[in-house]
Amino acid sequence: MASDTPESLMALCTDFCLRNLDGTLGYLLDKETLRLHPDIFLPSEICDRLVNEYVELVNAACNFEPHESFFSLFSDPRSTRLTRIHLREDLVQDQDLEAIRKQDLVELYLTNCEKLSAKSLQTLRSFSHTLVSLSLFGCANIFYEEENPGGCEDECLVNPTCQVLVKDFTFEGFSRLRFLNLGRMIDGVPVESLLRPLNSLAALDLSGIQTSDAAFLTQWKDSLVSLVLYNMDLSDDHIRVIVQLHKLRPSLDLTHDPPAPTSRHLDISRDRLSSYYKFKLTRKVLSLFVQKLGNLMSLDISGHMILENCSISRTDEEAGQTSTEPSKSSIMPFRALKRPLQFLGLFETSLCRLTHIPAYKVSGDKNEEQVLNAIEAYTEHRPEITSRAINLLFDIARIERCNQLLRALKLVITALKCHKYDKNIQVTGSAALFYLTNSEYRSEQSVKLRRQVIQVVLNGMESYQEVTVQRNCCLTLCNFSIPEELEFQYRRVNELLLSILNPTRQDESIQRIAVHLCNALVCQVDNDHKEAVGKMGFVVTMLKLIQKKLLDKICDQVMEFSWSALWNITDETPDNCEMFLNFNGMKLFLDCLKEFPEKQELHRNMLGLLGNVAEVKELRPQLMTSQFISVFSNLLESKADGIEVSYNACGVLSHIMFDGPKAWGICEPQREEVEERMWAAIQSWDINSRRNINYRSFEPILRLLPQGISPVSQHWATWALYNLVSVYPDKYCPLLIKEGGMPLLRDMIKMATARQETKEMARKVIEHCSNFKEENMDTSR
Repeated sequence: MASDTPESLMALCTDFCLRNLDGTLGYLLDKETLRLHPDIFLPSEICDRLVNEYVELVNAACNFEPHESFFSLFSDPRSTRLTRIHLREDLVQDQDLEAIRKQDLVELYLTNCEKLSAKSLQTLRSFSHTLVSLSLFGCANIFYEEENPGGCEDECLVNPTCQVLVKDFTFEGFSRLRFLNLGRMIDGVPVESLLRPLNSLAALDLSGIQTSDAAFLTQWKDSLVSLVLYNMDLSDDHIRVIVQLHKLRPSLDLTHDPPAPTSRHLDISRDRLSSYYKFKLTRKVLSLFVQKLGNLMSLDISGHMILENCSISRTDEEAGQTSTEPSKSSIMPFRALKRPLQFLGLFETSLCRLTHIPAYKVSGDKNEEQVLNAIEAYTEHRPEITSRAINLLFDIARIERCNQLLRALKLVITALKCHKYDKNIQVTGSAALFYLTNSEYRSEQSVKLRRQVIQVVLNGMESYQEVTVQRNCCLTLCNFSIPEELEFQYRRVNELLLSILNPTRQDESIQRIAVHLCNALVCQVDNDHKEAVGKMGFVVTMLKLIQKKLLDKICDQVMEFSWSALWNITDETPDNCEMFLNFNGMKLFLDCLKEFPEKQELHRNMLGLLGNVAEVKELRPQLMTSQFISVFSNLLESKADGIEVSYNACGVLSHIMFDGPKAWGICEPQREEVEERMWAAIQSWDINSRRNINYRSFEPILRLLPQGISPVSQHWATWALYNLVSVYPDKYCPLLIKEGGMPLLRDMIKMATARQETKEMARKVIEHCSNFKEENMDTSR
């Protein structure tokens, strides 16, 4: 099972400080700019963590608001020290890098920071004397500058029509730079001249960059230990250059760049769906790699079409368990390897399905292990590959059993956090989470991990309005114990569900799931939660859904769940009951009763709700109309859903009767007539009836006992208690005792106005509870 160990003190303090910057680390200068308190001095370990956690919170926690001048906290290296920071997405702008330009950065990762322009290239020069690792992956506009700085608005930074490409920038002066990632750099940048000043590159990533002449790579043949040419359209000339990098040696450990074994790593993989590539991988090329690059520890040839057969025949394969020994390799060229590879990328190639593969870790689509390796290796920079790998994981979790559940969950969570605006990953990831969190796997998941799943699901619902994502996310939430597991995000999840239930949205399946979730969320929570949700528009939203269904003359699960949700949210919550009345709830009740006379569950839910309304003394006068009283009286004789509709109708009338004859402000039907019908209904009920009802408190029933103004109300309350303690003693005997019901029943028995049959029933209730108390008394010492 996953660990439920608490967060470290460092993590808790970091989170608290970032959420309360004004009151902890800094103060606002001119009510706008953040400044570090003058008596605070922070070492690099804390500063790096603050910045990296800040980026994580902005990208993953939708309830966290970024501060425009956050990076100004780290402007002075005398009080703060930054060394290794990872920034991503649109969070980072030119002025942010400018704010920290005096820092001696050793490692700077900028991933998909599309708001950075050529101004940031100049800021990078400030770090040239210290930078060892630099990533500009996906920073599409960083080589653009404004054509007319005085005439363009800020929006031009992402509008190439008023930008010009910077071609004269080079890495001159970056003497310590060893790792460089230029993946997905904009076309037109002269890569060769850009890189020429770098004398000792150890790792280079040119993913997605097209260059017909790769000869310039040979200038690092004595230093390069990792080369990534993902999605580069290769040729025989490229291969001839690559195999000249024969001095690969284990001199660098770049732990932040997947795959993990990046030392002595060659990646010529491609996305097989992105475009047509002329180059085909052959047995000869693989043999060349093995012969010329003898120190390779990691190789990725994913997505390549193998032009000729590189595998040995099945008859020649050695029997027995799968082996990583090169001598037994099913891939013929790899039999010449000196040792097994640490990593071999074979995703979406035919080779991954062979038996003996000489590598400790393989990415592919053959089995769960290979698929998880693929997700792990490609999540950061290759969402197009990752989404397809997660789709394979989805099939595994759906059809088979996932054997590495915790690893799978963590990888999917990471992918969803990393690419929250990528449609394909959000669709496949949310679908995979549904199967990875179902009841079959629940015992293996910690509270902490399940909360991470909930967070990422809610992030997806907020960030992506696509129907499939919304449906998958709602279905995944159904796998959790509601409301208990969702209570830590209670307000947020309700807001999201209410937005989904906007009647203008027509997707029936999502509405059905969302209404079910809403109902579950308000079913077993305290009144404060219910009042808060009511103020968020819960009652109004449900009434609008009901109104829409009425117009369509449809009584389906959405209609029934909506009434059930209203029943739950109005329970002992007067404000919500009043809201129901103020927004024409009674009219909808009458219209539904008329339109759907045979829908028993609908009638039960509606009457249950009206029972809650009737419990509120201040609202009962609104129910005192001839039309409403007649409807309630007629429903006393209903046999729908057992006794439930009749019981609830009688409950409504019992509370109205409790206000006495003076409150009976109508001529028809007469109070005595209704009273007689109530007595007849109660006497017709089977005391052993099993109930479709859930009382959290008996207080509304108990208040009907110590009074003589309405004996029938007293009798209904006593019957309700007798039925519940008889049929469900374990649940309701303790509740009745706890809420002081026993003394009230004893006092009622002494009342002259109480009917004899009511007193007899009260004695049986007391007897039941007394026996239960004795049977469950702890006599052990």
